Amino acid sequence: MRRYLRIVVLCLACGFCSLLYAFSQLAVSLEEGAGGGGGKPQAAAASWLAGGGRGGARGVGSVGSAAHPGPSDRCKDFSLCYWNPYWMLPSDVCGMNCFWEAAFRYSLNVQPIQRMHLAVVACGERLEETVTMLKSAIIFSIRPLQFHIFAEDQLHDSFKGILILKEVDSLLYVDTDILFLRPVDDIWSLLKKFNSTQIAAMAPEHEEPRIGWYNRFARHPYYGKTGVNSGVMLMNMTRMRRKYFKNDMTTVRLRWGDILMPLLKKYKLNITWGDQDLLNIIFFHNPESLFVFPCQWNYRPDHCIYGSNCQEAEEEGIFILHGNRGVYHDDKQPAFRAIYEALRNCSFKDDNIRSLLKPLELELQKTVHTYCGKIYKIFIKQLTKSIQDRYDRPPKER
Repeated sequence: MRRYLRIVVLCLACGFCSLLYAFSQLAVSLEEGAGGGGGKPQAAAASWLAGGGRGGARGVGSVGSAAHPGPSDRCKDFSLCYWNPYWMLPSDVCGMNCFWEAAFRYSLNVQPIQRMHLAVVACGERLEETVTMLKSAIIFSIRPLQFHIFAEDQLHDSFKGILILKEVDSLLYVDTDILFLRPVDDIWSLLKKFNSTQIAAMAPEHEEPRIGWYNRFARHPYYGKTGVNSGVMLMNMTRMRRKYFKNDMTTVRLRWGDILMPLLKKYKLNITWGDQDLLNIIFFHNPESLFVFPCQWNYRPDHCIYGSNCQEAEEEGIFILHGNRGVYHDDKQPAFRAIYEALRNCSFKDDNIRSLLKPLELELQKTVHTYCGKIYKIFIKQLTKSIQDRYDRPPKER
């Protein structure tokens, strides 16, 4: 009886090993079929392998990203994982889940989570502003961020380790004096609203023509009734590189890289605001290429210094705060300075972020003697929502 039992156990063991061998050969045959004759395609992963969200610690990494490790980091080398029986894998490559990961590779066609690209130019004494801006972007955003920081030579050491990519598909450019009061994801989603001709998005320079700068003082063409402000500029870089722009220098349309310097040479004695003036000239001749978003995405002192004139911010709050005119560093607009100092002094610890609202509101209440301070609640309306949304997510996704 024992002899027969041993024979049965031996047969089962042989059958199990044969089944494992058949599975490994099946994986090889699937690879050959998908790769078109022996080439190894790039490893793909199912949605549960893709990672993303807030799945780990955030910060400025060695490649300029605020990305998060995901479950896909379990395997050091996916090619080894997919194409070797798990008992033959090196010790530093996972094995237990390799077959199922390989199976998901062929059963699901899921694109990896794409990073959002954020660019800033840090010139002069702008290091503190830049760090505070990046902090506000990291705290509230959901998807991974890739930073592109263009700095002067003396600032390079402060941003050592940042990898600046030369070409990306889409990019959000902001000035250093920008503060995000809601996730970058929200303005990034406006890319989906572009029609087939639009390549960039900006907010108007003024809502009220009576206090507008371009319509009263500009000595060059400008977009629309009051011009546009380039402090927050969302761009489809792929379309921008391909487009040929109409211009007032030649009947021939020019590409982006070919139009800027001739334009600067023509108008250098007439421009006041540098690149913003050049952008206004370009989109004056190519208005179909611009998507205009509301003032709450680029809220500046001009929107409240003489009385509130940004209706969208009054209704929904400020989404992105733009502290131009140096208002973060003087006492002329204390409401703007209060927001800046609260975020500057805030750390990434959950308790600090959660507790910044009450003392911030008390500071804002001290500014009601100014026009901007009288409507201080619009400064914290979206900030309050962003903080609440952050804590509504699971801890591992913050």
